[in-house]
Amino acid sequence: MNSHRIYSWTPAAIVFDCDGTLMDTERHWQDARDLTLRDFGLVAAPEFAERAKGLHYTQCGQLMADEAGRPELGADLTARLLGHFRTLVAQNPQTMPGARELVANAAKFAPLAVASNCPRDVVETCLRDAELLHHFDHVVVPDDGNRPKPHPDVYLSAARACGAAPADTLAVEDSGCGVEAASRAGLRILGVGPWPGEEVADRVDLWVRSLDEPEIFDWASRRVSRQLTA
Repeated sequence: MNSHRIYSWTPAAIVFDCDGTLMDTERHWQDARDLTLRDFGLVAAPEFAERAKGLHYTQCGQLMADEAGRPELGADLTARLLGHFRTLVAQNPQTMPGARELVANAAKFAPLAVASNCPRDVVETCLRDAELLHHFDHVVVPDDGNRPKPHPDVYLSAARACGAAPADTLAVEDSGCGVEAASRAGLRILGVGPWPGEEVADRVDLWVRSLDEPEIFDWASRRVSRQLTA
């Protein structure tokens, strides 16, 4: 990792993942997966949650079906999974630690976008309920020709929408799937969350436990200060 590539740099744009990065929704996906499997009388294979993290919900539904030996249930599991997730998120939308402060500061010095594998209405509803949506210039999801992560499409489209070259854009991600997408798109990457292991960490410029770490707050605050004094 090259932390100096982040801390000494002001990006031309910042693109955030949503689930697990801005919004504390990974637990909702886990609960939705458990409820869906229970509805169909199925049992998840060992370490399924880690393999499913960051996947597009259609891929997750089909993976659940395939690993249960019932591939023909892919569409039904996907629909039930998304239904449970929508209900859980509506009941308890929460931001991740430090996300609100970082977004508010970052919006003062760079255009912001969200690149997510979730449906657009879910992303926008989550961010609106968290009073974050107004900070974002663009929300990019797998539609209109964009393939889901780990393909690079949503990150490339988000950088383009912000008017920035990929190499001048920072991605903020929490999953291996998302890191792969951002890396393939050519963005610099700030990873956040529990240590992901060397294979994922080697693809990011900086990995932090949480967005509320003082170094991240100081980095964003310095960028704001420079803009105000420029």
